[in-house]
Parts: sequence; C-alpha cells; structure tokens
Amino acid sequence: MRRDHFLKTLAALAAAGALPAARAAGPNLKMMLPANPGGGWDTTGRALGKALQEAGAATVSYDNKGGAAGAIGLAQFANGSKGDPNALMVMGAVMVGGIITGKPPVGLDKVTPLARLTSEYNVFVLPANSPLKTMKDVVEQLKKDPGSVKWGGGSRGSTEHIAAAMLAHDVGVDPAKINYVAFRGGGEATAAILGGNVTVGGSGYSEFAEYIAAGKMKAIAVTSEQRLKGIDVPTMKEQGYNLVIGNWRGVYGAGGITAEQRKALIDLILKSLQTKAWAEALEKNGWTPAVLSGDAFGKFVDDEFASLRAVMAKSGMI
Repeated sequence: MRRDHFLKTLAALAAAGALPAARAAGPNLKMMLPANPGGGWDTTGRALGKALQEAGAATVSYDNKGGAAGAIGLAQFANGSKGDPNALMVMGAVMVGGIITGKPPVGLDKVTPLARLTSEYNVFVLPANSPLKTMKDVVEQLKKDPGSVKWGGGSRGSTEHIAAAMLAHDVGVDPAKINYVAFRGGGEATAAILGGNVTVGGSGYSEFAEYIAAGKMKAIAVTSEQRLKGIDVPTMKEQGYNLVIGNWRGVYGAGGITAEQRKALIDLILKSLQTKAWAEALEKNGWTPAVLSGDAFGKFVDDEFASLRAVMAKSGMI
C-alpha cells in the first residue's frame, strides 16, 4: 500500500471512530495528611490514594504534617494550595473539635468541602499489664482521684478527648480535672499505651485492632450505640454510661477552585469509593461507609461544629 493511501485510510478510520482513542492521563494528586504517620487520617488518606489511582488518578503524593488537631496541616494546605485543582486534604471530627478548642487563625472556611468518607466509633483500651480490668475499675479510680487516671489519645478536642470529658461529667467528676495526654498521631498514642505510660487509651478501633488481637491491649468499651459487628467489646451504654460518639473522616479540596474543578474532584472521589482497593480498606479497618458529598457535606460540617460545641460546653471543655 502506498504511503499516501495508507495515511488517508488511517485518517478515515480515525474520523469514523474505528481506532482506539489514546487514554487520557489522570491527574497527579497531592494529598495533605494533617497528622503524623500511623494514625487514622494517615491510614485513611493512603487507602484513599490507592483507590484514587485505581479510579484513574495518575499519581498520588502525600505530605504528613501533624500537630494541633490538624490545624498546622490545614494552615499549610490552605496557604500553599489555593486554586490548585489537584490538591486534597484528609480531615474529620477531630479537626472540628480542635478548631473549637484551639481557635486557630486558619479555619475550614479557607478550603473546599468535597466528601465525607467513613464513620468509626472509638474504643477504650488498657495496657495488657494494667491492674485495672474493666471500665468500671477506671471509673472508680477516676472518682477517687481524677488526676491519677491518665487518658491517652489524639489531639485536644479529638473524639476520644470529648468522650473522656463526657464520661467524667456523666459520673459526677469535674471534666476540667481529667488528666488527658494529647499525642500528635496514632503511632505515638499506641506506643504510649503499649509502654504503660498512660492508664487508658482511646482511638478508632482500627488503630488498635492488631494489638487487641495479639493480647497487647485489652479493649474495655466502645462508644457506639450497639456492639460493633464481629467485635466482642461492650458499649459504654450497656455498662451504664450515657456516652455515644462517632468519629467521621472526610476530604477537602483547596480554596479558590472553580465549581467545575470541584465537581471533577468529587466525581473522582466517588468513583474511587467503588473500587476494589477501597472495599478492601473498609473491610481491613472496620470502617463504616458514610458517603456524603458536595454542599450536603459542607452543611454536615457546619452542623457538626454546632453539635460538638454544645457537647463540649456541657462537658466543661470550653
């Protein structure tokens, strides 16, 4: 076949749509993880990143920046990523609580709500060699000497911090007297519990699951309404304490992106939540899907600010 005839044939096939189209390269995403490695936001972000790549993203890079319930990472993200349609930040209930208590100069109004991903309840654990055996033991010690019970968990204003204050209030102890030790990431909190440096540890169940299974931590209560599926740990309610609180996680985009850019990110995130990689992450970590996107997610966060502020005020935290 002559070259000119060959080229004409290719052009005709292309015009007719008979040739496969070149696959468009997906975005190169940058994800802010506003906590140190090893915690819930880190685990969630990296699991989401894997799912995003399966859904079509070309690459996903990560930046861990822990401290102040995510406020340090939030400030860096808001100031450094404005207008960037490929920038993402993992966040959640802990950040909302931290903003209420810490009042940082940069808030969530500087970034763009995209989607809520999951919900997870907290578990309270004891070091394996603790002389205390149950939540009742912890409460009795708390009543005798509040300062002697050292609570270890995430940043000030985290759901486990709020839960400890709610428990104190429920059993007649001044929440201002609880001895709460805030850690910058789940890895630090885990090390403190394993080392017996705190009396009680609190976090999402997935962060402690392997240590509970190995007998290195003893789970004594979960903050869910009912027992978690497949997990033989009593709720706070069934032990007589009026305490139910969940820990949700979500994703924000940069401030200053267009409506079209926001929609593209939301569509990609929602597509990633249908992947095999994400299904495996949910199963492995015991996360409950709690998908909410766009303006509905933004309204949910606004409502959470009001709800948590009321709970924290009642518990003496603010």
